[in-house]
Amino acid sequence: MYLNNKILSLVIIALIMLPQLSLGAEVNILSERQEYLLRPFLSEFEAKTGIKANVVYLKKGSLERLKQQPGSVDAVLTVDISNLTAMSDAGLFQQLNSKVVKTNVPENYRSKDDLWTALTARARVIYYSRDRVKLSELSDYEDLADSRFKGRICTRSGHHSYNLALFSSMIVKHGVIKAKEWLQGLKNNLARKPQGNDRGQVKAIFEGQCDISLGNTYYMGKMLANKDQRAWAASVGIYFPNQSNRGTHMNVSGGAVTKAAKNKMEAVKLLEFLSGDLSQFMYANVNHEYPVKPGVQFSAIVSSFGTSQEGVKKGVFKQDKLSLTEIGSYRVHSKKMVDEVNYDN
Repeated sequence: MYLNNKILSLVIIALIMLPQLSLGAEVNILSERQEYLLRPFLSEFEAKTGIKANVVYLKKGSLERLKQQPGSVDAVLTVDISNLTAMSDAGLFQQLNSKVVKTNVPENYRSKDDLWTALTARARVIYYSRDRVKLSELSDYEDLADSRFKGRICTRSGHHSYNLALFSSMIVKHGVIKAKEWLQGLKNNLARKPQGNDRGQVKAIFEGQCDISLGNTYYMGKMLANKDQRAWAASVGIYFPNQSNRGTHMNVSGGAVTKAAKNKMEAVKLLEFLSGDLSQFMYANVNHEYPVKPGVQFSAIVSSFGTSQEGVKKGVFKQDKLSLTEIGSYRVHSKKMVDEVNYDN
């Protein structure tokens, strides 16, 4: 009898020592990031916390889904600052109130009102032809509007969220009038109508259709991992603009807790885990992105970016510290600007 009581006591102690959220706990996630990329992180999260992670993946339409089925989602994971801003502006998020997230993520990578946090960063860089472009020709984003680049630049649609974020940063830095003049100059220098994705622009450089493009850094890693695209990757270099002044524009993937979350505590735990050391290291190695938590090691591929550029060693470069909240607030202005200069036509 004494032995049974002792065993029972040990079981009770073991249960108490289990993560408080492990018994039947779950978190419902709406993710713009493909689940095959996210699943390794979620498996670690489930193992460490006992919280079951349920995921619905949507490439587009996350804002509409949240509006139509608010109570079905606890946490949102997006691939871009513009999407985070749009959902936040729609009143769909609630404050995180997490000391862990605030410790892990620098202030410029979190919303000023504590409604969302970045989880990874990527630089919007210049991809350039190794054969047809000299490094001495390149300097700042602003220079891409110079006539010396006429007929040499290709980009994806101006309305794509990655470009809108960059254009918004130009508004923050220079004001609407000067930013619009710059965008008109960039359009005048296009070699073709904006089309395709970031990798498609590198392919166009490889094929000689243009010499320069705008693209996110992690696409280089993706191309190097694809045997059919390695020749594209080998034909270009990565250049980090604005190293002598404000630094290279940074975009992010991020996360938030929905206002209608039924499992808020679990959703916050998820964001704390994704902003921690293990997840940040995994992000760097699995998807070739930059950790937002300071001190986390880059992947070997990420460390190689821009090493031919003066002042850039082991992938370390000067980053633009503009508040992403402020950049996101100009999203509507950027879309209007793109239409006014008729960028995509």
